Amino acid sequence: MARRYFGTDGIRGLANQHPMTSEIALKVGMAAGKIFRSGAHRHRVVIGKDTRLSGYMLEAALMSGFTSVGMDVFLLGPMPTPAVAMLTRSLRADLGVMLSASHNPAHDNGIKLFDPDGYKLSDDMERQIEELIDGDTRALLADADKIGRATRVESARERYIEFAKRTLPKHLRLDGLRIVIDCANGASYKVAPEALWELGAEVISIGVEPNGRNINLKCGSTAPETLIDKVREVRADIGIALDGDADRVVIVDEKGNIVDGDQLMAVIADSWNQSGKLTAGGIVATVMSNLGLERYLKSLDLTLARTPVGDRYVTEHMRKHGFNVGGEQSGHIVLSDFTTTGDGLVSALQVLACVVKTGKPVSEVCARFTPLPQILKNVRYASGKPLEDKRVLKAIEGAKAKLGDRGRLVIRPSGTEPVIRVMAEGDDEGVVSAVVGDICDAVKSAAAA
Repeated sequence: MARRYFGTDGIRGLANQHPMTSEIALKVGMAAGKIFRSGAHRHRVVIGKDTRLSGYMLEAALMSGFTSVGMDVFLLGPMPTPAVAMLTRSLRADLGVMLSASHNPAHDNGIKLFDPDGYKLSDDMERQIEELIDGDTRALLADADKIGRATRVESARERYIEFAKRTLPKHLRLDGLRIVIDCANGASYKVAPEALWELGAEVISIGVEPNGRNINLKCGSTAPETLIDKVREVRADIGIALDGDADRVVIVDEKGNIVDGDQLMAVIADSWNQSGKLTAGGIVATVMSNLGLERYLKSLDLTLARTPVGDRYVTEHMRKHGFNVGGEQSGHIVLSDFTTTGDGLVSALQVLACVVKTGKPVSEVCARFTPLPQILKNVRYASGKPLEDKRVLKAIEGAKAKLGDRGRLVIRPSGTEPVIRVMAEGDDEGVVSAVVGDICDAVKSAAAA
């Protein structure tokens, strides 16, 4: 059954338009609060947000919904998504909520929910919440003497900073490193620079002047050009770019080159493997991670398990099979020894630990493999199922034959729009380009038929 509100990462949309309205947020609070109330103890929910203007509106609506069904609310204010997950566990809350649309523009917002252990909710739990949202919410209301209360957690920032610092090896410091940190005018604008400074680094901060409308605007991990310029200008040792809710990271080396999530996972996997910390003999990544990463790991006698696109699938596979490193090419990296979701700051600290230990520049530490040529194209269609068309199937088979064992093909429909995503990679860039073109032409023909 298709879900009405929840997508691949919570509920998300244009602020003040369905489903990102105060009315729906109120009902989400009532429904989720009711489901997670069990037992006679006082129940509590943690709510964090990024810096979007609509966060005030949605936070108030959620708070009203939760308190109306008898849950006490702990307000964190602007905090990274991984901080909300961590504090949900630390404060022994029954539920955690993050208001954020991650790397999306400021006019969007979203609601992410975490269970008491700090993990994103299962599909089944989200379906239960949807059923209650669409039902008679008056039946969920608590008695007048059992209405919850709201409290602001003044120590949230310090708690998260200390948590992030403790993920580094004992006594390891960042003294002598000049770091540029771009916080995307988002949730990490205070905690990330403070954590790096307290660890001894010289910190140059950009993207730390949020006004409610400039989150991710020409800054952060999705627009690292400003960071690149600043790293070169101040001759920094490293640049770190986070996204709006700080669950993903992109690194810029001292030469101004971008280091993506695949390279960062390679760095962390090798380091943890050498120290005996890596579990399950490898890491988890999605089908979009470069074949170069897979070959590099193989050279270390490590495996790469692949999942569908989405950090949720990565985390599920990690939990099921005992991996402690996983992530996406975009820089959403999950280190389950420390976190239950992606944490851009913690991931960056693990890379900085390698820089300090080796004494080598970031450009050397993070250049673990040469990525294979990879081409991704999107083909829009109006209706039908192009991937079932004979012409498309024939083109796919031809592409597989041309790539052989020297390349890889990933074709998938978008989960949010009528688009077919065609990705190929291989040793021969000409062959890669040709097979992507052939498949795209076949999809266009099928869509036009």
